[in-house]
Amino acid sequence: MAGAILQFGTSRFLQAHADLILSEARAAGQEIGPVTVVETTGAPASRARIEAFDAGLPIPIRIRGLQDGRVIDETRQVEGIAAGISARGEFDRLVAAFLEARYVVSNTGDKGFDIPVPAAVTRDGWRSFPELLTLLLRARFEAGGGPLVLLPCELVTDNGARLQALVAELAATAYGDAAFSDWLSANCLFADSLVDRIVSEPLEPLGAVAEPYALWAIAARPGLDLPWSHPQISLVADLGDVQNKKLFLLNLGHTLLAERWLRTKGRADLTVREALAEPATRDWLGAIMLGEVVPAFGDKAEEAGAYWATCLERFANPFLDHRLADIATNHDAKIARRAGGLLDWARRRGSGDEAFPLLLAVFPAWAGAGRQKEA
Repeated sequence: MAGAILQFGTSRFLQAHADLILSEARAAGQEIGPVTVVETTGAPASRARIEAFDAGLPIPIRIRGLQDGRVIDETRQVEGIAAGISARGEFDRLVAAFLEARYVVSNTGDKGFDIPVPAAVTRDGWRSFPELLTLLLRARFEAGGGPLVLLPCELVTDNGARLQALVAELAATAYGDAAFSDWLSANCLFADSLVDRIVSEPLEPLGAVAEPYALWAIAARPGLDLPWSHPQISLVADLGDVQNKKLFLLNLGHTLLAERWLRTKGRADLTVREALAEPATRDWLGAIMLGEVVPAFGDKAEEAGAYWATCLERFANPFLDHRLADIATNHDAKIARRAGGLLDWARRRGSGDEAFPLLLAVFPAWAGAGRQKEA
């Protein structure tokens, strides 16, 4: 049997992203093992989804948006979910599934890697995903378990390396066992990844509405040999290139639109799609992105330009009401990370402020070397 997959997280995002991608690869004839979904919060909504997962029925994913200029509005089915497990209510069943797994996928939320103080790597005391994972890895070690590939999808920079470091620290503190630490290093491959797909609403009891675009970028590293492939999976040499495109094109584009909306005191419910339907706004944004930001990518500018064209198509999704008021939350922090981050990155690559007159006209406080670090 192909390697079994254990998925930590029941979210609509995982259903419409990793689960759908794996299902489509399986339907294309690839040998992909069954997926078991684990909920870790104990929340009533998560428990209800686990009961639905455990029924093993197909999961509807409605894909709505634009793709290559065409309107897409279709429903696809996720197949291959074999079971659902509650980590707190079915711990023995979880251990058994973990011992059989060959791959682990996780997306445990924005704070999924936060560890309480003091940490508790015990059956009844764990409160976070890293604690639970360390506990399960210990059980696998004691059972003489084989190699494991871990693919965290949490929106954390260097998520694989970060999770590996947390597990190593918890293992050393909880067990103080050099043999276990050596086993972790030799048998557990934590891969950095970046995921991107807008999942706009849930379907009940399982399923979701999502845009056509999806990306699951995984950093290549020695020993990582995934048994599946898909047009929306990219094994990349440098995940930083992917992160920079997303941050400095997709995310910065949103922040520029939010800044213009704030300055012009636009309609409270104005959406990204509606803003870009205004020729003046579209031309203004295009002048900044195509005239200044895309060229900053140097020898990868053509690739960046193609990605920006994809961003515009995503922004124009006729089924998605993405309000600029929502994008404008935590606006100053987003400016620092996106506009300030771009300028700092470009300076390190040899570009001066003169390459960004339009961007700096919008965010003049970021003129001058080192302003990002001062903020």
